[in-house]
Amino acid sequence: MYESLGPYTKNQLNKNVQWSLRKRTYNFDLAEKLINHNDAVIKNVTKNENSEQPKKTFGSITDEDIIKLKMEEKRKITWENKLFLSPLTTVGNLPFRRICKEFGADITCGEMAMCSALLQGAPQEWALVKRHKSEDVFGVQLCANNPHLLTKCGQLLQQECDIDFIDLNLGCPIDLVFKQGGGSGLLCRNRVLESCVRNLSDILHMPMSVKTRTGVYKDENIAHSLAPRFKDWGVSLITIHGRSREQRYTKSANWAYIREVAQAASPLPVFGNGDILSYEDYTNFRELAPEVQGVMIGRGALIKPWIFTEIKEQKLWDISSTERFDIIKKYANYGLEHWGSDNKGVENTRRFLLEWLSFLYRYIPVGVLEQPPQKINERPPFYMGRNELETLMASPSAADWIKITEMLLGKVPDGFHFLPKHKANSYN
Repeated sequence: MYESLGPYTKNQLNKNVQWSLRKRTYNFDLAEKLINHNDAVIKNVTKNENSEQPKKTFGSITDEDIIKLKMEEKRKITWENKLFLSPLTTVGNLPFRRICKEFGADITCGEMAMCSALLQGAPQEWALVKRHKSEDVFGVQLCANNPHLLTKCGQLLQQECDIDFIDLNLGCPIDLVFKQGGGSGLLCRNRVLESCVRNLSDILHMPMSVKTRTGVYKDENIAHSLAPRFKDWGVSLITIHGRSREQRYTKSANWAYIREVAQAASPLPVFGNGDILSYEDYTNFRELAPEVQGVMIGRGALIKPWIFTEIKEQKLWDISSTERFDIIKKYANYGLEHWGSDNKGVENTRRFLLEWLSFLYRYIPVGVLEQPPQKINERPPFYMGRNELETLMASPSAADWIKITEMLLGKVPDGFHFLPKHKANSYN
C-alpha cells in the first residue's frame, strides 16, 4: 500500500513497487483480462451494428472470471453544489492545493499524470499523485492514448494509492499530447475512447470522472452527443470546459452549450468550467445553466485563490496587499515543506512560485476597479496600487516577480532568468 511522507502527505511511490514496474514484473493480469473481454464485446457489438443481419454466434461472451462492480456498488461521492479545483498542469501542485483547501475548495485533483510514465515508475510523475491530509476529497487525473495503459494505471493506482476518484483527461489541448492521440485527441477516436472509458470504469471500485471540452474544432461541438454514452460507459461525473481545443482560452466560455450537455447527460452530474472569477460570475453561470450540479475553477483560482471563500460567503472581498503577501509567504513555507529546504528544494519552490505569480499579478484589487467585479480575460493598463506592495504585485515584469521571491527565499543564483510556461490570453 501507499507510504506516508511524515504525518501529512500520502501516496509516495513504494520502492518495491517501483522496482517491479521497472522490471515489468508487476501483476496486471486483472487489467489484461478485462481489456480482452471488453474489447471483444465492443468489437462484437460494432460488427452487429454495421451489418444488416446480426451474425449467429455459438455462445455468448462471458465475464465469469472477471468481477466487476455495478455503479451502485462503487464508492460514492456527493458531487452536488461542490466547488472543484481544476487539475492544473505545473501550477496545481500540492502546496497550491493546500492554499485552495484553506479558502474553501471542496474537491481537489492532482496535475495531469501520463500513464506511460506512471507505469515506468518515474518519480517525477508519481510526485503528481501525492495527497495532503487536508485534501478530504482527492482525485488523480490520467492522460493516455490507449486503453491498455489506462486500465493498467487504474489498477495500479487503486492498489497502491489512497485516492477517492480518477479523472480521465479528454481536454488537454497541448499539440504533442493531441498528435499522439491523448487528451482532446481521444475525442476524434470513438472506438478507442469507448474502450478507454469502459475499461477504466470497470476496473475501478471508486468513481471515475471525465474532463472534456466542447469539441476539437470551434464550430463542431460534440460533447452533447458523447454525454449520454459516457453515462452508459460507467462515468460518474462529466466536467466540461466551455471552449474547444482550437479556441484554447480565447473567447468566452460557452455556458449555454454547457447547459445543453448537462441536459443530454441527465441524470448524470455535470460540472461547468470556464471564466469564473467572482461570486457574480458563479451565480450568473449557475442561473444560465441550472442543470449543472457544480463548477470547476481553474484560472480563477490561480488569479485569486480566495474565490472559493467569496462564493461560499457570497461576497466580493477587497483583500489587502498585506493579506495577499501572507498567502504567498504561506505558499513558500508549504513549498519548502514539500520540496525540501536544501538548495534544490528552495529553487524548486522559487520556480513554482514564479509560475503562480505569472497568474497572481493579473488580479486587480476591488478598490481600484471602476466597475467591479473583474472579468477573467480583461487586462488593465498599468496602474498604481494603493501602496508600494500592491503596485509591485501588479507588475507584469518577471523581474518584479523574482524580486517578490527574493523577499521570501533569498537571492536568486547568478545568471537566473525566468520565462513562464503558460502564456496569457486576453481580449477586449
